[in-house]
Amino acid sequence: MARVKLSGAEIVVEELKNEGVEVAFGIPGGVLLDLYDVLYEEKEIRHILMRHEQCAAHAADGYARVSEGPGVCIATSGPGATNLVTGLANASMDSSPVVALTGQVPTAAIGSNAFQEASTFTISMPITKHNFLVKKTSDLPKVIHNAFYIANTGRKGVVLIDLPKDVLAGVTDVNLHPKETFVGYKPNIKPNQVQTKKAAEVLANADRPLILAGGGVIIAGATEELRYLAEFLGASVVTTLMGKGAIPEGHPFCLGMAGMHGHIYANRAINECDALLAVGTRFSDRTTGWQLDQFAPDATLIHVDIDAAEINKNIQVDIPIVGDVKLALSDMIKWLEKKKKTEGSSKSVWAQKIREMHSACEDCIKDVRSPGSSISDILIKTISGILDDDAIVTTEVGQCQMFAAHYYMTKKPRTFISSGGLGTMGFGFPAAIGAKVAAPDKKVVDIAGDGSFMMTCQDLATCVENDIPVVVCIFHNRYLGMVRQWQELFFDKKYSHTGLGITPDFVKLAEAFGCYGERVEKPEELKDALNNAFESGKPAVIDMVVGKEDKVLPMIPPGGGLTGMIGTEKCKHV
Repeated sequence: MARVKLSGAEIVVEELKNEGVEVAFGIPGGVLLDLYDVLYEEKEIRHILMRHEQCAAHAADGYARVSEGPGVCIATSGPGATNLVTGLANASMDSSPVVALTGQVPTAAIGSNAFQEASTFTISMPITKHNFLVKKTSDLPKVIHNAFYIANTGRKGVVLIDLPKDVLAGVTDVNLHPKETFVGYKPNIKPNQVQTKKAAEVLANADRPLILAGGGVIIAGATEELRYLAEFLGASVVTTLMGKGAIPEGHPFCLGMAGMHGHIYANRAINECDALLAVGTRFSDRTTGWQLDQFAPDATLIHVDIDAAEINKNIQVDIPIVGDVKLALSDMIKWLEKKKKTEGSSKSVWAQKIREMHSACEDCIKDVRSPGSSISDILIKTISGILDDDAIVTTEVGQCQMFAAHYYMTKKPRTFISSGGLGTMGFGFPAAIGAKVAAPDKKVVDIAGDGSFMMTCQDLATCVENDIPVVVCIFHNRYLGMVRQWQELFFDKKYSHTGLGITPDFVKLAEAFGCYGERVEKPEELKDALNNAFESGKPAVIDMVVGKEDKVLPMIPPGGGLTGMIGTEKCKHV
C-alpha cells in the first residue's frame, strides 16, 4: 500500500478497521481526545460508552467469547487503565482474546508522576499475553497488527497497547496494514502424530475410558470432533466449568461438570477410569481438588493443550500432546477409524455402570437441600426449561454460578459464559452486554447474585442508552452466599461480614434506569416474569427472592479431593 500521511489516532482507527473491529467498549479521557475525535466521525466502528472501565474489559471479554474474534476495550491513562486490570486478568486466565487500548501521558512526561500517570506497561505485564508501549507514531501499524495476531493465535489471550498522547497526536507518513509479524512468535498448533497415535491406542484398549473436556475444546471449535470421538470409543465425557457446552449436556455420554462443585458421578468416573483424555484444560485446583493422589489414580493420563506451559504443571501425565485440540482429536479419530477399533464388551459394562451411577446419584442429590429453604436449583431448572438452545447465559460468581453450572443444561458451545480462573464477582452482567452486542438476535440472561450485581449495576445505563436488552436474574438473599456457605460449614457459623444488610429494591432500581423490573417470590412465578422481561424489549431485572441458607452441594471441602465430597453422606455410590 502507498504511504499516506496520517495522525497517530487516524492510524489506530484505520488499523482497527483492517483487523475487522466493529465494536469497542470504552470510556474516554484527556490523553485520548485525539483518538475519540477520530471516532466521532467514524461509521464502521461502533463505540459503546460504558460506565466503568472494568465493565468495558468484561464486555469485550463476553463479546470475544461469543463472536469468536477479539474484543476491544479502551481506557484513559492512570485510573482508567488500572480499572481495566481486573477485567484483563479475568480474560487472560480464561484464554479470551481481548485487545486493550490505553491512553498514556506524553512520552516526555513518562516517569515524572504526571497527572493521571500510571506505569500501565509494567502493571499489566503479569496479566497479559503481551503488551506494548508505543513511543513512535510510525510504529503504530505494525504494533496494532501484531497485537491482534498475538491475541487471537496459539493460546488466545490479552494484549495491551499503551498509547502516549503525543504518539496519537503526531502526524507521519506510513504504510498501512503491514503483514509482517514478530520473528520470535510462532505458536505451535500442529500436534505430534506419534503422540496422538499413542493416545488413540491407549483409549482404544482401555476398559474404562473417560474424556475431560475443558474450555479449549470450545475455543478450538472442536466440539464435533469431541462428540464423535466419545461416541466412537463409547467413552463418557465430563467437563470443567469452562468446558460447559463442549458436548450437549443432554447427550447420553455427558456426565456434566466435574470438580469442586461437580456432579458426584462425574467425579467418581474420574476416580474409576483407566484412561483419561484431558483436552483443552489446565487441571486447575477447582477441577482436581487438592488431594492429587485421588485424581484418576489408576488411569493412563493423556493431556492435550495448545500451551506447552500447562503440560505437567499441575498434574504429571503419561502422554503429553502440545497443539491445537481440533487437530489432535482429528488425528486420533483418523487412526481409530483406520484400525476400525470399536468398543468391546468391557466398555459396555463400564457404560452401563456409569448410567446406573448417574441415575442413582441424581436421586441422592435431591436429599442434600436444606428443608424448606433451597429453591435456587428449581429456579435454574426453570430458566433452563424456558430458554431455547441458542440462548446465551452468563453468570456472576459464587453460589449463583455453581447452581447454574450444576442445573443449567447447556446445549451448544459459546452459550454459557462464566468467569473460571479468576472467579470475578461483577463479571456476568457486563459480559452479558458484550454477548448481546455480539449476538443481538439471541436471548441473553445473566444469572446473578445480589452481591455481584451491585458491583457493576451502574451499567444498566449503558444497556438503556445503547438498546442492549439483556435480562438479569438476581438470586437475592442479602448475603455473599458462597462465603456464607463456607462460614456455615467450616467456621462454626460465624458469619463475619457476609451479610449485605440493606440491599436495594432491585425492581425500583431497574425502573430508575428505564429498565423493566419484576420480583419473583415463588419459583412458579419465574416463567411469566421471564416472558414479561423478553416481551418488554427493554433491559430487564428479575429480583428472585431465595433462602439465605441455600447451599450448593455437593462440594469438595478445603484441602480435599474428589473422593471426599460434602453432601454425599446419603449416597451409596461414593
